[in-house]
Amino acid sequence: MSDVREAVESLFPSVRADLERLVRIRSVSADPAAADAVQASAEAVADLARGAGAKETEILSVPGGQPAVVARWPAPAGAPTVLLYAHHDVQPTGNPHEWSSPPFEPSERDGRIFGRGAADDKAGVMAHIAALRAFGGAPPVGVTLFVEGEEEIGSPTFSAFLETYRDRLSADVIVVADSVNWSTDVPALTTSLRGLVDCEVELRVLEHAVHSGIFGGPVVDALTCLCRLLATLHDSSGDVAIEGLVSSQAADVDYPVDRFRAESSLLEGVELAGTGSLADRLWAKPALSVIGIDAPSVAESANILIHRARAKISLRLAPGQNPRHALDALREHLTSHVEFGAEVTVTDGPTGAPCVLDTTSPAYQAAVDALTEAFGVEPVQIGMGGSIPFIAEFEEAFPDAPVLVTGVEDPDSRAHGVDESLHIDQFAKVCLAEALFLRRLADR
Repeated sequence: MSDVREAVESLFPSVRADLERLVRIRSVSADPAAADAVQASAEAVADLARGAGAKETEILSVPGGQPAVVARWPAPAGAPTVLLYAHHDVQPTGNPHEWSSPPFEPSERDGRIFGRGAADDKAGVMAHIAALRAFGGAPPVGVTLFVEGEEEIGSPTFSAFLETYRDRLSADVIVVADSVNWSTDVPALTTSLRGLVDCEVELRVLEHAVHSGIFGGPVVDALTCLCRLLATLHDSSGDVAIEGLVSSQAADVDYPVDRFRAESSLLEGVELAGTGSLADRLWAKPALSVIGIDAPSVAESANILIHRARAKISLRLAPGQNPRHALDALREHLTSHVEFGAEVTVTDGPTGAPCVLDTTSPAYQAAVDALTEAFGVEPVQIGMGGSIPFIAEFEEAFPDAPVLVTGVEDPDSRAHGVDESLHIDQFAKVCLAEALFLRRLADR
């Protein structure tokens, strides 16, 4: 494998330069005003695929969807075909003034590249491109590169895209480069992922707002009612208190509490919620967060009884949970725990299925061997508390193709947050590991 290692090392500076060019493109799929940038991002990825020797490159979409890139390198005789997945769209930046450097201008500090999308998931895109460049555009297996443009908004047209372009995407192995490594020195393969359901709950207690001094007392305002309702979603230990949700068991990994507190930036004195092992709480039990509330801000507050308040709830699901059943259970809990007769409306949001991935295939072992060679240590088998719902759709569409979920991030990448970053040395190892994986898969 020394020739592969030498090739990746020699081309890595160009891979990094192209990654930085991608980061400069403001491909925020959630922002309608950024539609041109999302298109430009797709075009940039398509150019990279052509430059890496793709025999066929297309920018595709379905009605209502964002542009995706599908590029193909035909398989040599007798070799399998690998589908390499990543996404080129990114999350909004939030307040750019909170960033240490401009979010769309890549900046190196302390061995890391800072910028929105530097880790999630333009590094995944470039890991695929690096592996293809390592073989001079003629990989030892067939490759289909699929770079999506709407993952950060929940892949709303993924099912339609998969149905429309199923023949183009058919493969023997699927690699999803959109997860995290155990540390910058220790790689990981993600073998389970939680699912996701969202909903919005709105409470009304009055036809319109009224003076809090004149009418306060007999009337409990909508925001207080909402807060009391949201407080019922967890029990006194911090476990999710919705009846009917399932739990499972996480991979057998020792995750020290001190490390978790540091990586999550938990404030001193704040206690951890829930029961069971830390790995189970992160990867194999339901988790619920209130991710938004519509109510007057403090700056706009007035002495009134608020007549209406709304919250958005995000519920992560353990492997084995049916998303539809979970959403029904969440709705039942919300409607049955409202106090004071407040009028309640629950609006369903998107759903995504959890999954447990096969670890017995020759492709999985090839990935273990490649990561071990690239990093110098064996990969850790981990779960993922976040959700990648389309993986379950991949499994359903291509049941004979094992799905491998690899990491381009590390615990300090701060994906979706302020000062997102990519560890440069780890990224180089990720690129090498993917090239080694393609060679090992061909050998097997």
